[in-house]
Amino acid sequence: MRWEQQQLDAGEEQLPGLPSLRGLVRSVRTPEFAGTVFHEVLAKSALNHVPGSSPMPFSWTVNPYRGCSHACVYCFARTTHTYLDLDAGADFDSQIVVKINVGTVLARELARPRWAREPVAMGTNTDPYQRAEGRYRLMPDIITALARSGTPLSILSKGTVLGRDLPLLAEAARDVPVGLGVSIALLDRELQAHLEPGTPSPRARLDLVRRIADAGLDCGVMVAPVLPLLTDSTEALDALLTQAKEAGAAGVSVIALHLRPGTREWFFRWLAREYPALVPRYERLYRRGAYADPGYRKALSARIRPLLRHHGLDRGSGVQRGTGPDDGASAGEVAAQAGFPASGVRRAPPAEHLAAPVAEQLTLL
Repeated sequence: MRWEQQQLDAGEEQLPGLPSLRGLVRSVRTPEFAGTVFHEVLAKSALNHVPGSSPMPFSWTVNPYRGCSHACVYCFARTTHTYLDLDAGADFDSQIVVKINVGTVLARELARPRWAREPVAMGTNTDPYQRAEGRYRLMPDIITALARSGTPLSILSKGTVLGRDLPLLAEAARDVPVGLGVSIALLDRELQAHLEPGTPSPRARLDLVRRIADAGLDCGVMVAPVLPLLTDSTEALDALLTQAKEAGAAGVSVIALHLRPGTREWFFRWLAREYPALVPRYERLYRRGAYADPGYRKALSARIRPLLRHHGLDRGSGVQRGTGPDDGASAGEVAAQAGFPASGVRRAPPAEHLAAPVAEQLTLL
């Protein structure tokens, strides 16, 4: 069924805030995505500037979508949907904003004389390769615009749709630094299906890592988030690192779960439904705010360090440390560093550069 035939009549889909959504063209439903509404907008800008105070190794991002059908219960970006007067829970999963002209707008912005060809990261907010990308095909124009302008780029994704663009990414990498990262939080298929119901399986994502490596591009793996008492055992982490290494990962970063407002409430609702006995323990672990108790983070560090060394996935000789639990970027911004290349080099960065900016900063926090 053609999406052009799915335009909603005025008043048929009057969601809070959306009639005033800037640039809204139409809202679209399709049987292929049951329960999901795509709100197509004409964006006025594509490049988002990262504040100068941020520790990130890039100054600009591009986000072709808002909201994400991956529906990860722990997604840090959930609160951004409240800016549209939508909720951070079910609306985030099912009301997806699509910037249908993002490639054209980006090309125009990159052509400006003042553009300094600073690195641009994708996957810093919502996944650019969520399922809708198979239909809208926004990323090829974005990649082409960046490469033609001489702009380095990085992509972090859970979406196997990325594999479609590997020839284009390999071509782009001949002209500009290209970094790729795949996010894989766990191997347990049953738990993964509850935590990330809209994502490809862990096996499919490991296969994507292999395809990226086979295409001649280095690929970082982001083991994030590590969930206390659910996915943080030495055995589970070792198994995942083993699989990542076998798939051809160039480096691995590990980040513990953090729960910011919006995400925290949605995650605790899920935890109470699926693992009610763990709720009191999580309340203690996260009693100080978004980040887990420092004692937990230190214990997790002690487990992950030797595993990374054993598998040859530490990629570095030192450890960067933050100054406090709230002294840097969100987990999504940190995750965007996975696979981001050093200037002029097509490779993943040392794993310690992928760490979140919290106390005892490591490859897992």
